[in-house]
Amino acid sequence: MATVYDFMVKDRAGNEVSLKDYEGKVLLIVNTATGCGYTPHYTPLEEMYKDLKDRGFEILDFPCNQFANQAPGSEEEIHQFCTLKFGADFPQFAKLEVNGEDADPLFAYLATEKPFEGFGKGIKNAALKKFSDMNNKKYGEKAYIKWNFTKFLIDREGKVVARFEPTTEMSEVRKAVEELLK
Repeated sequence: MATVYDFMVKDRAGNEVSLKDYEGKVLLIVNTATGCGYTPHYTPLEEMYKDLKDRGFEILDFPCNQFANQAPGSEEEIHQFCTLKFGADFPQFAKLEVNGEDADPLFAYLATEKPFEGFGKGIKNAALKKFSDMNNKKYGEKAYIKWNFTKFLIDREGKVVARFEPTTEMSEVRKAVEELLK
C-alpha cells in the first residue's frame, strides 16, 4: 500500500526531495495561492505550525496557479510574499499543477485517497462550487483539487486521514491535527 513517503517533490530551488524525509511526523499538505480569497489562511496555518512543530508537525506548502491565475509569481516572489506578509516559516515547495494531465503525482494520489465531498452548505460555498466547476471543467476526471487551500492531513505512518476544503474552518483543521499529535 502506497503512502506519501513514496513520493518525490521539488523544493523551491528545483531540487528533488523525498517525502520520506518527513516520516514519523503529522503532515498537513496544502496547495496555496497568493492572490486568493483564502490566502489569509496563511495566518492560522503559521500559528498552528509555530505552536505544534515541536510535537512532530509539519506543513508542506505547494503553490499552484491553476485556479483563476491566483499564484502567478515565481517561486521566489511567492516565498517572499508569504514570509513578509504572513511570516510563513513552514516548508514551501516549487509551484506545481494539481489537476489535469500534468498534475503532480502526489496530489493525484492525495485526491484519490480522499476524494472531494463538497464545499459545504451556504451561499458562499455554493458560489465557490459554481466558480470551481467552471474553472475545473477543462480537467474533466482529472480535476482532483477543486480550489486553492485544499488541505490533506497525513498521519505519522504516511496515510491520508482527512481532506479539508478551503471552506472548512481552520479551527476544525487544527483540532484534527492536535488529535493526531496526541
